[in-house]
Amino acid sequence: MTTAPIPEHHPLLVVGAGLGGLTLARVLALHGVGCTVLDRDADRDARSQGGMLDLHEDTAQAALREAGLYEGFRRLVQPGGEATRVLDRHATVHHADDAEGGRPEVHRAALRDLLLDALPAGTVRWGAQVTAATPLGGGRHEVRLADGTTLTTDLLVGADGAWSRVRPLVSDAVPAYTGVSFVEADLTDADRRHPRAAALVGSGLLFALDQGKGLLAHREPGARLHTYVALRCPAELLDSLGLADRAAARRRVLAHFDGWDEGLRSLLADGDGPLVARPVHALPVGHRWERAPGVTLLGDAAHLMTPFAGEGANLAMLDGAELAAALLARPQDPERALATYEAALFPRGERAARESAESLELCFGPDAARRLAAMMSGGWQDGAA
Repeated sequence: MTTAPIPEHHPLLVVGAGLGGLTLARVLALHGVGCTVLDRDADRDARSQGGMLDLHEDTAQAALREAGLYEGFRRLVQPGGEATRVLDRHATVHHADDAEGGRPEVHRAALRDLLLDALPAGTVRWGAQVTAATPLGGGRHEVRLADGTTLTTDLLVGADGAWSRVRPLVSDAVPAYTGVSFVEADLTDADRRHPRAAALVGSGLLFALDQGKGLLAHREPGARLHTYVALRCPAELLDSLGLADRAAARRRVLAHFDGWDEGLRSLLADGDGPLVARPVHALPVGHRWERAPGVTLLGDAAHLMTPFAGEGANLAMLDGAELAAALLARPQDPERALATYEAALFPRGERAARESAESLELCFGPDAARRLAAMMSGGWQDGAA
């Protein structure tokens, strides 16, 4: 008779090596508390980590201070990255601001590397895809991996993003399509090869909005321009683009921008490399759950929202730092620690999600460029679109 192997036991398991989960692990490690972070990727370089992030003083920057990584973060800041330009489809400038306002831009991959490099060796377990999580009673949980490994834990944290495997332990909520989709494209060596597009984007962020659609572009390190082509469309439209045929797909997407300035169109038309389709999903505004023993969520697993308030990564990092602080303050009473953490998590997530949903309506509503410019200039008075 074969005896089943005894599951590995970990006092604290974090599912997801994104910015929030890594911030949690780093703050705990700084105070001598270990944890194991599970991530499905084969290694830290298995896939692209996304583009630029503006880090806010009261959220991500505060979390980096708690993690002892603030000075390291400052060395990653993109010079001029806070510059913002708002244009309409004719490339008419409605707003241009080069001032530094306390929200410096860094590349997500560099920020993630900063956190990973600050963790004790072996904290992140790569190639560990979670397929199921099951309560065992008394706050303990069993976690199953795709390779057949079974783990148990006293405290389980879902930091595993939009389609979290941990969320069903506390909530039946499922992300819903917002009606907006992105098609991502890149221009490399933009200042030399694509000077008109580079001039339109400037040193930071471009919003070109009109007709319920948009071209949103960021300048990244190395003279790269990363563009999010935004369409208000049925989710099925992305399936019809045929992104594997890059030239044909570009023509199909560009057809939605007939009559737009050619410099703006070039952000997509002249792009290098593959196109990436990303339908934008969100959890219900005000998503929350009843306290469930031994488990909680952070970041997108807890409060997935659209990117139009710039809060997602910022809140994930603050969540990680605040969860660590709560656990460190009550090491003998983790349930009270989780309750304290969630009491602050829910209202701040709701505020940000509501702001994000309102900003989506603004950006893809009527007269979007003028209204966004007025809001950025402090003159927008009539509420959300």
